[in-house]
Amino acid sequence: MLDLIALLDDKKVDTSKVYNTNGGIITIRNRKVKDSHDGGYGSISLARGFEVSSNTVLVQAVQENYKNNPKQFTDRLNSYGLNKPIGIQLLGEAKSYIPQPGTDKWNALSLPWMAYGYGVSMTPLQTLTIYNGIANNGKMIKPIFVKEIKEWNKTIKKYEAEVINEKMCSDETLAKVKAVLANVVKKGTGSKLYSSDFSMAGKTGTAQVNYSKGKENMYYASSFVGYFPADNPKYSCIIVVHKPNTSLNNYYGADVAGPVFKRIAQKIFTDVPNTNKFKGIKLKNAKQDVLYAEYEKKSQGNTNKVPNVKGMAGMDAVSLLENLGLKVKFIGVGKVKKQSINPGEIFKKNQTIIIELS
Repeated sequence: MLDLIALLDDKKVDTSKVYNTNGGIITIRNRKVKDSHDGGYGSISLARGFEVSSNTVLVQAVQENYKNNPKQFTDRLNSYGLNKPIGIQLLGEAKSYIPQPGTDKWNALSLPWMAYGYGVSMTPLQTLTIYNGIANNGKMIKPIFVKEIKEWNKTIKKYEAEVINEKMCSDETLAKVKAVLANVVKKGTGSKLYSSDFSMAGKTGTAQVNYSKGKENMYYASSFVGYFPADNPKYSCIIVVHKPNTSLNNYYGADVAGPVFKRIAQKIFTDVPNTNKFKGIKLKNAKQDVLYAEYEKKSQGNTNKVPNVKGMAGMDAVSLLENLGLKVKFIGVGKVKKQSINPGEIFKKNQTIIIELS
């Protein structure tokens, strides 16, 4: 994500720039960078490359545009505070690592490897802070675990929101990034999560952990990070699953972490009370007024005689008849087409009437 933001905000390329995935393999300094999709994706745009998690596209874009000035790229990462701990309210925050040009750990592969997430170490909370900033229209906020300390009804201390970066990138860049993140779920690697009834935006991730220590120590970590609803974000979330089952070849972020993200998102969104304001709630509905008038007329008639409920909505008929003292049994759904006691007949309290609906 950060490489896309940097490329767009530094005016290096646009999301429409086309790259050739070269059969899903490119070579840099005799080292191969591969796409997870065998055969690559042909020639695709930068935006599409991000949506399908094409390593070859992102590496080419970053390498071509920052190879002569890698410090411009790393300075942007540093500006988000990714080269140091966030400083959260809990002890034991893990340390991040961003390679820096000019140091003994920087080499010719550092920049291209950073383009697709290798050689870099970030905490999940740092990653979430970035995506939360995107959802928050560019304002990055330090995560807060404790908002207020109280002793009974007395406030001892309050913790206000602390801004890490007032504007992480331009509005133009934000709009393009948000569109791409929404498309990841609509038609990219997260398409299995897409629902027309519930919008989400985010990015899948699948990383090899401890890959430098040999195959016997290497394992996968699958992730999904994003926010919801996509069009009007209210919540951000990150899911990271270490050592998913690889036997069925479904250890990718979209298969493992994505469904967890979706279930959490839908649970939160459906459980939170709705505070939407409804306009025009007092407007009159002519058809509704007619139906209500008919109901009132029948309910105010001779209470010893069965009213004619044919053509009434089933729920209205049940309400009317039960209020008169009848026990109602109904068959079917819809409007009343038949009633077991004819209109106008005298009935006794608690007498049973059967109505058929269609």
